Amino acid sequence: MEHEHRGEECPGPGGWLDGPSIEPLELAGREEVADLMDHVFARSGFNARRLAEGADLYRRMLDANATVGLTIAGAMTPIGMSGFFISLIEKGFVDFIISTGANLFHDLARPFDFPMVQGSPDVDDNVLNDDGVARIYDVFISNDDTLGGSDALVHEAARAMDNAKPFSTATFHQKLGELVWEQAAHPEKSFVAAAAKYDVPIYTSSPGDSAIGMNLILPQLLAEPIPLNPLLDVIETTAIVRDAKLNGVVEIGGGSPKNFYLQTQPTLHQMLFDKSKGGHDYCLQLTTDSPHWGGLSGATFSEAKSWGKVRDAHSNNVVVYSCASITFPLIVQYAMVRSKARPHRRLMKRIDEMVDGLREAARANPALQEEHPELFVEA
Repeated sequence: MEHEHRGEECPGPGGWLDGPSIEPLELAGREEVADLMDHVFARSGFNARRLAEGADLYRRMLDANATVGLTIAGAMTPIGMSGFFISLIEKGFVDFIISTGANLFHDLARPFDFPMVQGSPDVDDNVLNDDGVARIYDVFISNDDTLGGSDALVHEAARAMDNAKPFSTATFHQKLGELVWEQAAHPEKSFVAAAAKYDVPIYTSSPGDSAIGMNLILPQLLAEPIPLNPLLDVIETTAIVRDAKLNGVVEIGGGSPKNFYLQTQPTLHQMLFDKSKGGHDYCLQLTTDSPHWGGLSGATFSEAKSWGKVRDAHSNNVVVYSCASITFPLIVQYAMVRSKARPHRRLMKRIDEMVDGLREAARANPALQEEHPELFVEA
């Protein structure tokens, strides 16, 4: 029986021990992080080597000029990761983003100097609640100032929208970022504002599942309905992926943002019978979730291949099993050192053009016409 050798070509008989020798690692004490990645982690094993492989994969997708998506799950902005998102946006290292709504909502705190401070997980939450303080593990925020202030900005963005026609979450977040630039004391602290400045679309795969969605029920319930249409998010992200020559992603955590990005490929080939892609080209995930529980957050890219979400089950795919609060800053630093800044794609300005291209390709697709003749009946 032939043995499976995942991730690279089988070396053939007698070739299993031809790989780089693992020697005792050395540190001089003055290494930069990128050098540590290349000369220590990459020459080691376990998740140290996965981390180095992940950093190199991100470099390669940038150097190949792939259209790069960033998916964000977990409470990343409350612990300061907004700063890294801003840096990646400014360098042209991220072209569009899919995030939980909570990360966007909490990103609004620091530009307005709303309290968001280091706290402790070892507290009495009954007392915190009585004192008007909300806790995200070891982060404390003010219910009145931080949450209330961010609520007000969401309401203002809703009032500023043109409700004459449906819009996507990216369109709404663009307006939110513009308001941060107009009103905040420190708009440079917001990645939502940075995305608006550089026309980087930000989507929320579950727009009702955050304080942003909670706030939007007020005009929906009591005044003018909000024509926020999540199906436009499905269309727009699929159009972005179809338009790209190469597609890559950095996934922080898993959850709904992970699948929302990956599902763009089956949307093309399974729903639209569009064979132009064949799976995402580069995929990097930073997660603490294991595959054996059967959850999406821990599902491997090899499993994703069975759904047609990635191009290959083993190559150009890396999962780093560790806390993203540790691994993501290291990977960002590596990209900053090893990759050159890229021109901004400004996809937000091209959304209508890309969606039109997706629609016209669908209308001209004979396989789709045969499968769904009811959609092609002339009026």
